[in-house]
Amino acid sequence: MYQYNEQDQNLVNQRVEQYRDQTRRFLAGEIPDDEFRGLRLMNGLYIQRFAPMLRVAVPYGLMNSVQVRKLAHIARTYDKNYAHFTTRTNLQFNWPKLEEVPDILAELAEVQMHAIQTSGNCLRNTTTDHFAGILKDEVEDSRPWCEIIRQWTTLHPEFAYLPRKFKIAVTGSSEDRAASQVHDIGLHLVKNDAGEVGFEVLVGGGLGRTPMIGKVIHKFLPKHDLLTYLEAILRVYNLNGRRDNKYKARIKILVDALGIDKFRELVDAEWAEIRGGEMHLTDSEIERIKGFFAPHPYSTDAVNGVAALESKLAEDADFAAWYERNTREHKVDGYRAVIVSLKPYLKAPGDITDVQLDVVADLADKYNFGEIRSTHDQNLVLAHVQAGDLFALWQVMAEHNLARPNIGTLTDMIVCPGFDFCSLANAHTLNVADQINQKFDDLDYLHDIGDIKLNMSGCINACAHHHVAHIGILGVDRKGEDFYQITLGGSSREDASLGKVIGKAVPQADVADTIEKVLQVYVEQREEEERFIDTVRRIGLTPFKERVYAPVN
Repeated sequence: MYQYNEQDQNLVNQRVEQYRDQTRRFLAGEIPDDEFRGLRLMNGLYIQRFAPMLRVAVPYGLMNSVQVRKLAHIARTYDKNYAHFTTRTNLQFNWPKLEEVPDILAELAEVQMHAIQTSGNCLRNTTTDHFAGILKDEVEDSRPWCEIIRQWTTLHPEFAYLPRKFKIAVTGSSEDRAASQVHDIGLHLVKNDAGEVGFEVLVGGGLGRTPMIGKVIHKFLPKHDLLTYLEAILRVYNLNGRRDNKYKARIKILVDALGIDKFRELVDAEWAEIRGGEMHLTDSEIERIKGFFAPHPYSTDAVNGVAALESKLAEDADFAAWYERNTREHKVDGYRAVIVSLKPYLKAPGDITDVQLDVVADLADKYNFGEIRSTHDQNLVLAHVQAGDLFALWQVMAEHNLARPNIGTLTDMIVCPGFDFCSLANAHTLNVADQINQKFDDLDYLHDIGDIKLNMSGCINACAHHHVAHIGILGVDRKGEDFYQITLGGSSREDASLGKVIGKAVPQADVADTIEKVLQVYVEQREEEERFIDTVRRIGLTPFKERVYAPVN
């Protein structure tokens, strides 16, 4: 992974001391609240319903064990012994004391971490596929490109005050695990007919109150032009994006208003001024960054562990169920990628305790080259585990409630913190997640109905991406009571689509029962091996509506 040079380290150290002085002056009454608000947001600090919330940047979801142990230490020392992973692959502390945040940032800087640009109207953390670098079908490892973008975006002087926040996602595989089509910019690594690697560029995707799928603005962008083209898009947005109405300020609104052809014309005109300039990427610079992501020293003996693995799979049904659901193929024979479930029974999705963070760091050191990845769907990944080590690793994970075999199932939910924490939320989410877990606690049933993405947001801001879930749940407030709107048919993958509302919102007490009715229709209507999303697309919403809203006798 990328290692800070002296300039990087000086930057984050100086930023800590700058914010320490700003906090001191605020607490002394020398900076008014309105002025301090902008300063704290620049350092990842929100004021939520009950306490500040500090969002820590995890560039493209990649961490080492030293960093994860530091996160455990911060959770233990400055918070309530836990932290929360987000869909941006960042990590949030929900209970830091305002006066202690500079100390937390100083501790993060010791391990090359920070909270810069995790909030505010700026370029946010670039995300990618959590299996990047281990896939057989990959055009290229997307992480070096994310790092190139990270260096370009960090404290970019021209884009510190954009009309609204701005998000970029990169994917290097035909399968899209980064939700790239619902980002402000989505980048797909592709090859042209000559075999050259470049990018398909999408722009104007996004969720929130006006969800949109991104539109292709460039079918093949040469890789050396990546930064100049991104700069051109941002310049057009910065100049033309609306600032009079924050609900219409995202780039998706601008692209939609102008039309993709006119927007492309403006970008091309801007690009003509800067293409080939100082931001042109040279081969040597690209190779320098790729050098930080060189393959690990994989063991050629790893395949020898496959026989022992198969024996354990035959002996232990629980281990076999976990292996089937929570591990994935690796391009190196004898290795598997392991998904660490942060969706244990009746625990807040995405939460992890200080003890669990330490356990994951220890397992990463012992079995995974010290590497940990956070995922878009609020789990963790140990991407390089030898087949012969899987059983021992699973035993430790199971002991610490990290091995629920539910990856990709209904209970592997993306859920925002909702009204329990967020000052923007209209409705609770965590108790509804518990309700769904209690209703669907039969693993055999979950495995039978197969891959289903269920996402739940506590408000229209859609932090949990409910629009692109197979089953989306949106909490709404009705005269002080929580109701939930259900959508079906969304997808954040390569077949991206926006879910459609099936009817009027249901009371909180009825959410799990409503999901049960939806699943009954699926089980009755599905064809052999047909996924839930494919059944919805084939039969439409009507059968689901009729079942959910059928008169009660």
